[in-house]
Amino acid sequence: MTAGELKDTSSFYCSDKDVILSLTDIAMTFRGKKDVTALEDFSLDVHQGEFVCILGPSGCGKSTLLSIIAGFLTPTAGTLQMSGEDIVGMDRHRSIMFQTPILYPWMSVYDNIAFGPKLRKVPKRVFDPDVKRYIDLVGLTEFTASKPYELSGGMKQRAALARALVNDPAIILMDEPLGALDAFTRATMQVFLRDIWRETGLTALLITHDVEEALSLGSRVIVMSARPGRIVGQFNSMFAQPLVGTAADDAVRASAEWISTRRAILDLIGRPDD
Repeated sequence: MTAGELKDTSSFYCSDKDVILSLTDIAMTFRGKKDVTALEDFSLDVHQGEFVCILGPSGCGKSTLLSIIAGFLTPTAGTLQMSGEDIVGMDRHRSIMFQTPILYPWMSVYDNIAFGPKLRKVPKRVFDPDVKRYIDLVGLTEFTASKPYELSGGMKQRAALARALVNDPAIILMDEPLGALDAFTRATMQVFLRDIWRETGLTALLITHDVEEALSLGSRVIVMSARPGRIVGQFNSMFAQPLVGTAADDAVRASAEWISTRRAILDLIGRPDD
């Protein structure tokens, strides 16, 4: 199956890896004076080791979908399972990163990253090596004792990623975590996320409105319709594999396959090919 090949069914991705997350016929209607259906007939399987990027037009229900997967919201209809077990509420196996890093300003980088294990009453002798390993993995070894206000935007997101990873989640959910960064830092963080994905083998689901970001990061790109959100296209996007530096990035983005895939996605979400 070639990179960028379009399919219109939610059963697109085939893998011999275990299914980590399974969504079947998910619907979400917010009740009020005027009911609003955010999602309808949404089905998706995420396999171990995938980096799934979900994008679509503004208001299509992307963040609502992530909140349902995280356990913040209960869907109106459908089933939602994690490794074969029904999802009921939040748990550490589904870590989440937001556009704004959630770090306690009075805590050091070390204490922020160690917060989850401490909350679960894991002994320090057990969690300390993991905390230090993830601090090193995200390149913050020299900032272990620093407070969040002493970090740049990209460093804060790296700390937030380490905080998510140290809990050993089955999947990391990311709600436009790079959206508030400047263009240079955002590009740097995209490379960083690709490197972390390769090195750790993590399973990730990222919400974005940026087509190029989805193609740069995703092993699979899911395109959603306007509200009520449903899957209208899926792309097997392995562009992230060869993207290892500026020259390689430029070469891939200039390829006919990248250009045609980008155009097809833009057509699906009804945006001009700018």
